[in-house]
Amino acid sequence: MKKKLLALSLALAFTSTSAILHAEGTIRAGKEKAAACISCHGDTGNSLVSTFPKLAQQHSSYLIKQLQAFKTGARKNPMMSAIAMGLSDADMVDIAAYYAAQKVSANELPILDDDEDEKPATTDAEKKTDGKDPLQAIIAQGSDLYRNGDLSREVSACIACHGPFGEGNKPAAFPALKSQHADYLIKTLTDFKTDARSNNPENMMHMIAKKMTDEEIKAVSYRISMMK
Repeated sequence: MKKKLLALSLALAFTSTSAILHAEGTIRAGKEKAAACISCHGDTGNSLVSTFPKLAQQHSSYLIKQLQAFKTGARKNPMMSAIAMGLSDADMVDIAAYYAAQKVSANELPILDDDEDEKPATTDAEKKTDGKDPLQAIIAQGSDLYRNGDLSREVSACIACHGPFGEGNKPAAFPALKSQHADYLIKTLTDFKTDARSNNPENMMHMIAKKMTDEEIKAVSYRISMMK
């Protein structure tokens, strides 16, 4: 009996070691294959341009899903489609593993445009500032929307799919959002709202974004960009 248990323990140990080595090999391969991604997304997936998404610490399941969508044309982007067309399924797995293993960088506080600071208070958030910092008021509005949504207009709370800290849901391939660029988030939500992204009218994000105001899109994007 003891010999059987020892044999089982050794087998499990070798299996675990093999899995770790395989994962490390996949990440190393992914780093090499991601060379073409560096110019837009940065060496470690932390893009320096706020309109290009950060890929660091993103779920591999989501990254693979998006690369496949670019390759099939389900998601439209000339540059990304051209890159994805040259990737095999194995390449996508390796690249996704590399970026998933990186750490996402924190963002600085968003900066309001000068004309936004000077104009009279017109948004819901600005009307509630009572002399407080308008940026913090917008972020607070975004925090409330992220956690609670707006049931009166059937705007779902972001927390339901993306988690309390913007960590996402790997099994469901719901993306991690924390520390993403606010500008990219604003563009993404606006694209869902205007049908610029996704041809599927039943898409969950389509249905949510269409019910959001531009102010709400900005507020929730600012809030998510500050999550760590």
